[in-house]
Amino acid sequence: MSDIAIQTSKLSLWYGDFQALFDVDLDIKQGIITSLIGPSGCGKSTLLRSVNRINERLGYVRIEGSVEVLGQNIYDPAVELIQVRKQIGMVFQRPNPLPLSIRDNVLFGHRLHSGERGSKATQEEILEAALRQVLLWDKVKDRLDSRATELSLEEQQKLCIARLLPVKPTVLLMDEPCSALDPTGTEAVEELIWQLRGQYTILIVTHNMAQARRASEECIFMLLGKVIEHTPTDEMFVTPVHKETADYIEGRYG
Repeated sequence: MSDIAIQTSKLSLWYGDFQALFDVDLDIKQGIITSLIGPSGCGKSTLLRSVNRINERLGYVRIEGSVEVLGQNIYDPAVELIQVRKQIGMVFQRPNPLPLSIRDNVLFGHRLHSGERGSKATQEEILEAALRQVLLWDKVKDRLDSRATELSLEEQQKLCIARLLPVKPTVLLMDEPCSALDPTGTEAVEELIWQLRGQYTILIVTHNMAQARRASEECIFMLLGKVIEHTPTDEMFVTPVHKETADYIEGRYG
């Protein structure tokens, strides 16, 4: 079995006449945390969103090349979008809990994808397991019927991650998941992400160089829609191969 979870081949993307990605070839390993870094507008979020087909909702987007997740091209016409979204979870910059209870947020995806609610005992098991996995259970177990929007931003972001887990994704995509959080919340979410490694393949976009260095095992540096460098994180930050990578990491632009 291949140890590659995500493989892009000659992936190019246009927003109308503007080309945002240029022939991106990447092999992203299973079960590790890979960070995407680079200056604003370099294509990081576009690449991330290409891995679960969010970009195609925009009518003016054109995509060429392929994205394979566990060996299957997710852009193959025979692949159902709902299966892509089940296999590949997405966490956004700002927490986006549904205007429902904590309980209903966590069980939302399970109910949607399973087509049936299952027994109350089964649902309670799923609920507790997901909240334990994101280190929230002890904080919220006595208020599961409270509105999720009453939680702190850190707790809301953890809840959004918990919402993905009951459908058993293999890949978690995170687009600057700590950008709306204070340093304490950032530390807590980073700790959670680190605990999830191994169980999931995690691809995370970050503008925070310290975060990329702390919280990822491999790092991809992008510039102007192209992948410049993809190496183990320690190597990139200590001995970058390309001058552009060194200039960015050392703060000379971006």
